[in-house]
Amino acid sequence: MKVLPGRRSPLGATWDGEGVNFAVFSEHATAVEVCLFDAENPARETARLRLREVTAHVWHGYVRGLGPGQLYGFRLDGPYEPQHGLRFNPFKLLLDPYARAVAGNVDWKHPVFGYPLGNPDGDLAGRDEGDSAAGMPKGVVVDPAYDWEGDRPLRTPWYRTVIYEAHVRGLTMRHPDVPPELRGTYAGVAHPAVVEHLKSIGVTAVELLPVHDFVDDSQLLERGLRNYWGYNTLNFFSPDARYSGSGDRGGQVREFRDMVKALHRAGLEVILDVVYNHTAEGNHLGPTLSFKGIDNPTYYRLKDDEPRYYMDYTGTGNSLDTRHPQVLKLVNDSLRYWVQEMHVDGFRFDLAATLAREEHGMDRLSSFFDVIHQDPVLSEVKLIAEPWDIGEYQVGNFPVLWTEWNGRYRDDVRTYWRGDAGSVDELAYRLTGSSDLYGDDGRKAYASINFVTAHDGFTLNDLVSYEEKHNEANGENNGDGEQHNRSLNFGIEGPTDDPGIAAQREKQKRNFLATLLLSQGVPMILGGDEIGRTQGGNNNAYCQDNEISWLDWELDDARRDLLEFTRRVARLRREHPIFRRRKFFQGQKIRGSELKDVRWLRPDGEEMGDADWGTHFVRSFGMLLGGDAMMEWDDEGERVFDDSFLLLFNAAPETVTFVLPGTPTPARWEPVLDTSRPAAAQPEGLHDPGAAVELPGRSMLVLRHVPDDGGTD
Repeated sequence: MKVLPGRRSPLGATWDGEGVNFAVFSEHATAVEVCLFDAENPARETARLRLREVTAHVWHGYVRGLGPGQLYGFRLDGPYEPQHGLRFNPFKLLLDPYARAVAGNVDWKHPVFGYPLGNPDGDLAGRDEGDSAAGMPKGVVVDPAYDWEGDRPLRTPWYRTVIYEAHVRGLTMRHPDVPPELRGTYAGVAHPAVVEHLKSIGVTAVELLPVHDFVDDSQLLERGLRNYWGYNTLNFFSPDARYSGSGDRGGQVREFRDMVKALHRAGLEVILDVVYNHTAEGNHLGPTLSFKGIDNPTYYRLKDDEPRYYMDYTGTGNSLDTRHPQVLKLVNDSLRYWVQEMHVDGFRFDLAATLAREEHGMDRLSSFFDVIHQDPVLSEVKLIAEPWDIGEYQVGNFPVLWTEWNGRYRDDVRTYWRGDAGSVDELAYRLTGSSDLYGDDGRKAYASINFVTAHDGFTLNDLVSYEEKHNEANGENNGDGEQHNRSLNFGIEGPTDDPGIAAQREKQKRNFLATLLLSQGVPMILGGDEIGRTQGGNNNAYCQDNEISWLDWELDDARRDLLEFTRRVARLRREHPIFRRRKFFQGQKIRGSELKDVRWLRPDGEEMGDADWGTHFVRSFGMLLGGDAMMEWDDEGERVFDDSFLLLFNAAPETVTFVLPGTPTPARWEPVLDTSRPAAAQPEGLHDPGAAVELPGRSMLVLRHVPDDGGTD
């Protein structure tokens, strides 16, 4: 089989209709081979082809007659000098970093480590000469053609976005309306029953936990567990085939595209949770699967004085070196591929602070930010940062174009509804879009991705039901995950038959959901919170690919009522732009009039002053949103007006009496949402200004300003 010179670009294996071009970057290798494997027996190597052409550190060659479905991998030779950061071993088959599809998984029973296991000298003992090919996943040559049928980016504005964080498998594994053969797959996510549910709660974007091809850790498999969440990436281009009902020979690529196309038709965007901060190869004692054997000092950030060891900003053993041009190219190429070829609408970057680290921590002027901001494709999609890693907490410090998971929002909202005194001033910032974090750097209120719960931690149901974590099923003696939940469970641990405690918990769930969906910024709902999903107190279910993590769609009366309540709040947000402003509130009179866009009220109906904010024990207050004072314009250039709304909050355990404020025009107040009541028993009627209303302990009441003529403001 003859190898022609081929081209250095694009990297990976590219089929042109007649043959395949192979290209792989390695600055320090001395020899590169492409290994071909039998499609029927992937362990059987059928050919080794030497790549002799090298251009700008890219080894490349072209082979006629090869086509889609061909399995392949690379072998690279060069120095094996771990003490100098070099770990070449031609006995180890390596997965192409640019493979568009991956077949098979790592089999830990085979010699996938670059050094002899069990030797007391570890990786310094020299190369292990066992062939790893039979235990390695293989790249798959794919046909890039696909009929998108006119699919285009939805480009839903940030201020109209509502995100639903979900796991491809967990979302549908127990859904009774999804056919069994589609459960747990990309096709299952796009099933009409799932789409209808998401639309009913106001979702506009589905944020999927990692779908890049990833590795199940050997220690988890030994305990009968899996890496369920998928934050252990091995390849940044291939959708993981474990979520495919169409096989692993390219079918996973088609099925993923089918999912995106179907969701777009329903008006739902697709956001991917991506993990470019580290890979599955671990530390200096980890396996040699791809990057480590292709060019270790290029791809990984090594210690300057001891390049045998890796800088670990992620807690996983290694960190990709995004300071290197080739690593930046890898990340950029991957992101562009998912946008241009797979039509995704945005990305949530796991531990994003790691990607922006320069010599002395995160830098807003880092090369990583520069590359994305200058890219005409990537600068137009949704960019969400998890703004921390194990050494950096950078909430509020990312540059323009970026939104952020607002950890301050999560903490401050939980603190307030727990009833902690002195938390009202922080809550006020979170309710209004966190201008203290994003108001002075060119960003707007929707820079804040608001959330109360996420995949990493308690579900909403468990947040109000457990004092302590219960991670025993993880096999780590309950030593993993956050330690304490600080008294949100109303005195009883776990499920209860006490109707009073159960009612308090349901009310608290409604408080959190109402606060989340009516705050300025972009709300993110954890998948299943709207139906009371429980993980039995497990707040770190990363390894639980079972009923602990999968959504239970068989709803009792309480869970069905919570779903209906969520729909009611989502409808309120969707129908009223006052709850999804683009600009921050000014809190001042508009052009000298008596109108204000936001007022903060004491329970007696008077405006709060500085002394009121400073009162340590205040836990009850009102927030008056002036719909007639928004000073915003829609996409057609028309002034945006809305009804005015009064939001009353009471985090104290006892009932508080509120006096409803007067208004500049004759009007009354109509209750539209009451968290002290289930969805089936929401209030009706009208209240006059000056009337006193009682707000039960730990509850929230939303009232609409209704002019006397019955119309809108």
